[in-house]
Amino acid sequence: MFRISHTTRRRALVTAGALAAAAALGGAPAAWAQGKDVRIALIASKTGPLEAYAKQTIVGFNMGLDYATGGTMTVAGRKITVIEKDDQGKPDVGKTLLAAAYADDKVDLAVGPTASPVALAMLPVAEEYKKILLVEPAVADSITGDKWNKYIFRTGRSSSQDAAANAAALDQAGNVVATLANDTAFGRDGVKAAKEFTKKAKIVHEEYLPTGTTDFTAGLQRIVDRLKDQPGKKYISVGWAGNPTPFPKIADMDLDKRYGIKLATGGNILPAMVAYKQFEGMEGALYYYFGISKNPVNEWLVANHYKQFKAPPDFFTAGGFSAAMAVVTALKKTGGDTGTEKLIAAMEGMSFDTPKGKMTFRKEDHQAMQDMFHFRIKNDPAFAWGVPELVRVIPASELNIPIRNKR
Repeated sequence: MFRISHTTRRRALVTAGALAAAAALGGAPAAWAQGKDVRIALIASKTGPLEAYAKQTIVGFNMGLDYATGGTMTVAGRKITVIEKDDQGKPDVGKTLLAAAYADDKVDLAVGPTASPVALAMLPVAEEYKKILLVEPAVADSITGDKWNKYIFRTGRSSSQDAAANAAALDQAGNVVATLANDTAFGRDGVKAAKEFTKKAKIVHEEYLPTGTTDFTAGLQRIVDRLKDQPGKKYISVGWAGNPTPFPKIADMDLDKRYGIKLATGGNILPAMVAYKQFEGMEGALYYYFGISKNPVNEWLVANHYKQFKAPPDFFTAGGFSAAMAVVTALKKTGGDTGTEKLIAAMEGMSFDTPKGKMTFRKEDHQAMQDMFHFRIKNDPAFAWGVPELVRVIPASELNIPIRNKR
């Protein structure tokens, strides 16, 4: 028969006594648990057509953690550890990486991914492991729509937010529109939302091309053939993610002079906006531009990004930063408790500061409600890209984004 030694028994009694005392003092064991790192998986397409977006997100997320924690990289006494993973833009890889992050790396939550098809593959994994996935910057409406589950939050804007904002800028009686988009969940959800929010203009053609397309000639010619004889003001509305972009080819075809077809599009990363210089006066709506947002968070981001990289923060840098602000704000609310249900309770309805202003997670679908910006392009010789100048802020309350999930 196995016997417990007197020494072992004494140690057990001491340990039990310490735990009892800790409980009497208000739960010190929880404080010990808080001494562990907060582990976050950051999953992005570090290779593939969306590589530039992913790298910006990663930079922004780390800068956001720095700002939100006052440079300590700790919250509620717990150190924050970020584990980066490359999904290569592939849904199966993203799904596998997220499962490994939850099961093997024991992360408390995950942030990402870059591409909508990858995000859609990852949603069921978050539900299976009952862990939060904070989606940034994947855009497809279905992420917080019919594919959503309660473990999903999104700081990135949705297709509907893009569409509603651009409709505010473009949806005028007499306008005739053809769309050009990626043949992906991002592109198709974007056009679907654009059609929903377009009430006065007429959409006469939809063109979808694969991400990574290098020759846009045939697709653009189909658009020209559909638009050129239409009465009214004619627009090609582009919603494109990844490189190469169609903008240089659109500029080369000189569609405005030849056919009276103007370009309409949203914001993009600065390299893509170099082609915008050739479309001075173009209007649209965007998520972020470093020179538009006026608030202390953005001032810090711009100053420190210039200091570190000798360049301004870009479109997806702000998104990564916003995700970090959301994470730290939630952890401060829970006192460092990373229990999933505690985090969900803290985050539903939670407002937090970002480089583009205040965001609020809608309780019903966990989509971050946020202002958008109506812009007009100026060809400023001081900048390599077409500069989006603010026409007006489109407040979140004006966008009327429907709740699309089946909660």
